[in-house]
Amino acid sequence: MTPFALANHVANFAAPALFLALVLGLGGRLILGKGAALGLLAQMAINFATGVAVLAGGMVYFGRDGMMATYVALVLVCGTLQWLLGGGLRR
Repeated sequence: MTPFALANHVANFAAPALFLALVLGLGGRLILGKGAALGLLAQMAINFATGVAVLAGGMVYFGRDGMMATYVALVLVCGTLQWLLGGGLRR
């Protein structure tokens, strides 16, 4: 596998986590306001890292990438994390 092909595979593997981190970060600001303790980029970075970890865990558990249960877990974990980062327990 060439370095370009490897980079393409890694980028496509992490793309759902990146998209969800962007949507949750911006949507959280729009819906929950700016009451969060962390900045927007920090929230997006935490959601992205957690999302990639969930995707990697799903790939290890199921033996392949792209299982719908992995994407459901990605949405549930990142959504809960964004709620916590937005001050969900303080409200």
